[in-house]
Amino acid sequence: MRQILKIMVIVLLFTSCEDVVDVDLNDAEPRLVIETNITISEENGSMVSKFIRLTTTAPYFDDDVPPVEDAIVEIHDENGNIYPFPHSEEGYYFGNLPVQHNQNYTLQIVYDDEVYRGTTKLVGVSPLEYVEQKDDGGFFGDKIELRVFFTDPAGEDNFYFFLATSERGVRRSVYKDEFFDGNETFASYMPDDLEAGDMVQFSLFGISEDYYNYMFILLQQTGGGGGPFETQPATVRGNIVNETNPENFPLGYFRISEVSILDYEVE
Repeated sequence: MRQILKIMVIVLLFTSCEDVVDVDLNDAEPRLVIETNITISEENGSMVSKFIRLTTTAPYFDDDVPPVEDAIVEIHDENGNIYPFPHSEEGYYFGNLPVQHNQNYTLQIVYDDEVYRGTTKLVGVSPLEYVEQKDDGGFFGDKIELRVFFTDPAGEDNFYFFLATSERGVRRSVYKDEFFDGNETFASYMPDDLEAGDMVQFSLFGISEDYYNYMFILLQQTGGGGGPFETQPATVRGNIVNETNPENFPLGYFRISEVSILDYEVE
């Protein structure tokens, strides 16, 4: 009987200590999120993409990201020329920008009576050259691995953002040439279910050292698979500042890059 009473007391003690803990993840004020995609073809200097996407942060578990559709978006060059990027739809702003090397460009956004600015330059890139396919990739030798090669210029500090896309998945990564300066090197793509006939697009972007550091932290948090501007477990500051209210800083980065693109059909 004493043993039964002991068990009942222990059960009562544990059950009486159970508390419901409410974790409030929705208290933070929404911030402006700025995604810029201004890229110039390494091959012929033509504009590959020219949009700026504006959204606001949302509660962590929300599926929908609220678009910003009423901002004034412009890019200014150092000669005083202004290039407007009017809103199109769903937070996307499109415009034309005649980009030149060695010139500063300033993104200016006016939203909710506050002014956001960031400045950058066009960063060149090395061309992608060829793809090597291995049919015995992976730990068990049962995956298709693609390696796309490029040659890094010697005697320069170069930084790269790599993107590989197919219907099998997306891979994002960043590189610095600390250990392959002046040499041929490669980036790899090896999703689980890649098979013959799949089309893969490889893109290599030239980026600044600051953007490399920014994306390195961002990709560490996302694992490189999700969108780089999805809700993050920690705040990563970019190169855009809120000049009206510095405490209400935005998320995102202003980047203008040269890009080399190579399409490949899996054999």
